[in-house]
Amino acid sequence: MSKLKKLIDEFCPNGVKSMKLGEVCDFVNGFAFKSSLFREDGEKIIRITNINGRTVDIDDVKYFYKEDYKTDLEQFSIQYGDILIAMSGATTGKIGYYNYNDISYLNQRVGKFKPHNGILSSRYLYHVLLANSGTLYVLAGGGAQPNLSSTKLMETFEIPVPPIVVQEEIAKILDRFAEYAAELQAELQAELQARQEQYEYYRNKLLSFNEIGGGIQGVIWMKMSEIGTFIRGNGLQKKDFTESGIPCIHYGQIYTHYGTFATKTKSYVSSETAKKCKKAHCGDLVFATVSENIDDVCKCVAWLGNEEICISGDSLAFSHNQNPKYIAYYFQTYAFARYKRSRVTGTKVIRLHQSQLEQFEIPIPSLAEQARIVNILDKFERLVSDLVQGLPAEIAAVQEQYEYYRDKLLSFPEYKLSA
Repeated sequence: MSKLKKLIDEFCPNGVKSMKLGEVCDFVNGFAFKSSLFREDGEKIIRITNINGRTVDIDDVKYFYKEDYKTDLEQFSIQYGDILIAMSGATTGKIGYYNYNDISYLNQRVGKFKPHNGILSSRYLYHVLLANSGTLYVLAGGGAQPNLSSTKLMETFEIPVPPIVVQEEIAKILDRFAEYAAELQAELQAELQARQEQYEYYRNKLLSFNEIGGGIQGVIWMKMSEIGTFIRGNGLQKKDFTESGIPCIHYGQIYTHYGTFATKTKSYVSSETAKKCKKAHCGDLVFATVSENIDDVCKCVAWLGNEEICISGDSLAFSHNQNPKYIAYYFQTYAFARYKRSRVTGTKVIRLHQSQLEQFEIPIPSLAEQARIVNILDKFERLVSDLVQGLPAEIAAVQEQYEYYRDKLLSFPEYKLSA
């Protein structure tokens, strides 16, 4: 018999009572720090955007000086082991465990739980709240603007409260399981990183020829404008997407959804909308000419589907007579990364103009050599893609296993008075 089973048999022979949160812990709402008084250093302010669903992220925090406020702010302080909750916005109901040794302070719309000593274990409460994050979101009203009332939370939400010794044993088991899951994820991420670096190395090696103008036999350097022609997309917006119809690619999807090539699109538009759109054809490359960062600007996807597709504004379709995947792979090299970094414009919206793309020179070997290079890089891409797809699947499996056992461990027989 497991230690937990013995404890439950000993301390919970008649089941476990469910109690309202307000009966077993106190709650502190955050303070309305003024954004006009945010500082570059000082005391940390934890906002709803710092609550990531398990821990508290302090990479992007705001700061304040205590002397800027006449209020005693110590009641809003956060220390190691505190459990926080986002009370509104997109993160409503998400939990954050404060895992740092220094002191921070609660901003408005963030709350802190204070379990009653000897009645409620902090780590046990943490796991119970994680298991009910979705329920808390619904309790807040869900929808576009959820807002969780602390009164409603504390007076209506109930949790099972076994004796503290049982709570602590459950928390230990779930902590060990969570640690195992984190270690496995780190190992998988390291493997993926190593494979990606290997892939990038060989891709750049295979696509590195003499300097522009050099004389490798069978390889000539040509400007994009000499290889083919660009067509600028027009008018297509996300609101135009439909469940079926004419396939389309929106520029934003090129760096969020697509890889080196595609034969199917994520989105569609109606026949009426398609009549107004510019098109890309099989073998064309579709470029995203704007982004919020330099790395994503001018990412491209080779369209290899049989149908013509609509393309949105801020994208370009490139028609040519070379191997489309060869060109797409070349636009993933360090050579193009260096080229675009010296020519992009903008700050918040980064752009590379069509004229700059047209002037970019790439090496053009024979079609047979292009096919050989593509064949090698395809094998690397499949390997990395399999890992990319396999990584979330493995992590999801571990997460599902954790959630299954968590739910089992947090399910108790309903409390009944002894005869």
